[in-house]
Amino acid sequence: MTKTERADYIAKRLEELYPETPVPLDHTDPYTLLVAVLLSAQCTDIRVNQVTPALFSRANNPKDMAKVPVSEIEDIIRPCGLAPRKAKAIQRLSEILLEDHTGQVPKSFKELEKLPGVGHKTASVVMAQAFDVPAFPVDTHIHRLAQLWGLTNGKNVDQTEKDLKKLFPEELWNKLHLQIIFYGREYCVARKCFGMVCPICTALYPNRKTPKEYNKS
Repeated sequence: MTKTERADYIAKRLEELYPETPVPLDHTDPYTLLVAVLLSAQCTDIRVNQVTPALFSRANNPKDMAKVPVSEIEDIIRPCGLAPRKAKAIQRLSEILLEDHTGQVPKSFKELEKLPGVGHKTASVVMAQAFDVPAFPVDTHIHRLAQLWGLTNGKNVDQTEKDLKKLFPEELWNKLHLQIIFYGREYCVARKCFGMVCPICTALYPNRKTPKEYNKS
């Protein structure tokens, strides 16, 4: 198969497997999604969803969150890891939203990425899932699978994002990035497949004889 043929096959197969793509992080609006995505850095979505009810019962909007002491936020979110840094970011971004954006999450990559604790991936998730703006957030699952499937050389996540955006139609990006994540978690788990076990890997490369190496970052 050519790279384009592989991409077409992947998109069709993932649509068969995951016709519905619910957002994995529990949230009620763009602000709670932003905070949840920030918390998900180096943490599982399951753990984040266990922590956010307590956090959002304390404060679920920028005005209230800006009043919560950083130490209290830190205590609540500690199970997510990196609590001191994340707590400071959550409180400060809440203040900035009030100061510069009338308490609203901006609908702009540029403005989102100015917020503390918000990098390109976090901004992409918010733009895609909160505002339905085409984006292709690349997490560890996507970065790994894109290499196993021969869609990118995987030098870094930025290059993987660029390569995937070239291969797939823009109207598929928001759904497809979730479909790939779901597939990676269910079928192509790191340290188990290495391009030789799961249904898509074996369909794309039926003659692969040795484990496929991939760059982690």
